[in-house]
Amino acid sequence: MYSGITQGLFEVTEVERKEGYLRYTVQFDQAFCRNIKIGASVNIDGVCQTIVAINDVHLTFEAMAQTLAVTTLNSLDVGTRVSAERSLRVGDENGGHEVAGHVRGVAALLRREATDNNLRLTFALESDWIKYINDKGFIALDGSSLTVAEVDRDAATISVCLIPETCRLTNLGDKQVGDKVNVELDHRTVTIVETVERVLKDRP
Repeated sequence: MYSGITQGLFEVTEVERKEGYLRYTVQFDQAFCRNIKIGASVNIDGVCQTIVAINDVHLTFEAMAQTLAVTTLNSLDVGTRVSAERSLRVGDENGGHEVAGHVRGVAALLRREATDNNLRLTFALESDWIKYINDKGFIALDGSSLTVAEVDRDAATISVCLIPETCRLTNLGDKQVGDKVNVELDHRTVTIVETVERVLKDRP
């Protein structure tokens, strides 16, 4: 479980691709890697990944076909910088919302509106996701916990507003129209909506 509070951007240093398989290494720093172990989970661009090898501050991960099919990880290359967050420990403060790293799919940036100190991004989502999203509700984009500024249910779009600190710690501020992000919906909202739909469907 994660908080959606990204701990920084870190560079991919090695990539190995095979059919339906990706193995990649990311260079972190000493603070991020303190007491970390093989088997621990790290949120990479919103995707829950397991550490399979450690070499000082270089952590290696593997992604399989299903993950590659529904996320942006298949586009990673040497030199790419990824957003990352270590999993929460008991007693840690959760400054965002509960993020599992279970990506629903990807969304493309439709519109970018920048001012001196703010950035508003509008994304086109799958139409069947919109029922799970509310104004001022939570959504995780590339692993970052964000508040939904606006939902357009007819157009199946959402907008989020980013402060400079979010842009500094993530890749979201660098996204251009057409770029894609990993999307995780708020799991509690999904559970409630699907339960209500199932109960109503089963009524005579």
